Amino acid sequence: MTFWATLASRSDRSRLVFLVVWAFIQTASAAPGTSVKLATGNLDWLTLLPATSPLLPDDVPRRNTDDWRALREYATRLDADIVAIQEVSDETAAKKLFPSSAYSITLTDAPIAQNLGLVLRAPWHVESAASLEAFDRSSAHGGHALRPAMDAIVSNGRAKLRLLVVHLKSGCWDRNWVEHDHACPILREQIQLVANWIEEREDENEPYIVLGDFNRRMTLTDPYFRHMVDAHDPTLTTAGRASPCEGGSYFIDHILVGGPARPWLVPDSLRVMTYAGDTQHLLSDHCPVSVKLALP
Repeated sequence: MTFWATLASRSDRSRLVFLVVWAFIQTASAAPGTSVKLATGNLDWLTLLPATSPLLPDDVPRRNTDDWRALREYATRLDADIVAIQEVSDETAAKKLFPSSAYSITLTDAPIAQNLGLVLRAPWHVESAASLEAFDRSSAHGGHALRPAMDAIVSNGRAKLRLLVVHLKSGCWDRNWVEHDHACPILREQIQLVANWIEEREDENEPYIVLGDFNRRMTLTDPYFRHMVDAHDPTLTTAGRASPCEGGSYFIDHILVGGPARPWLVPDSLRVMTYAGDTQHLLSDHCPVSVKLALP
């Protein structure tokens, strides 16, 4: 073999290596972003506290072993990466539904049986979380203690999301903004707190999600929704949709996607996991609502 032939073959090999590496880089750069499924679900007094606990009303649901097993199977079927949960007394109860070490659970710790929080599937994890006690308006209005909210930053190691998990005052489902019913003034104050949080996220240009049980049949023209978002334009993923769990009426469990996260929402990814036909188990009076995001 001549010197020139050897040089040519080495050149060809180098060129081949270059093409392989270039193709790999192009493939990697063209790969779709990470898909994440977010869900929210009110678990209807999920607790292992004894019936004599002063934190529980007399009519709290009392679940048997089969009920807990069925709820755990539905949680597995939900197959979500980030789940906002409401009406959970403590971590012990939440772990009955998410027992795998693949999940981490972060809850508020208010002295009530209706705490809320997040269940994250690895690699998603909580970087920071704060319980927002201001959402409990009972000190200003009297009555029993209300739920706090949770402000959390979650990450999968390469992307971050700012989340606000809420469970707002019930009873003001679709009344007007100036309604004086006892539930509506409290809900308006909580809506203002959400509006303040959204304003801060928008000012900081953070990708954010607000999700949970709003106890409000919100639409794009609802005065409570309009006040909450003000001049901003987060996507109300449930807008214009009827909930199969609400007898065909508008949703009260919502997921709002805002800031830089808005274009990450996968179109038509809204789903509701129903318990239709399962009448033998004591499950929940809410159905989990979910969407998907395609992270860049």
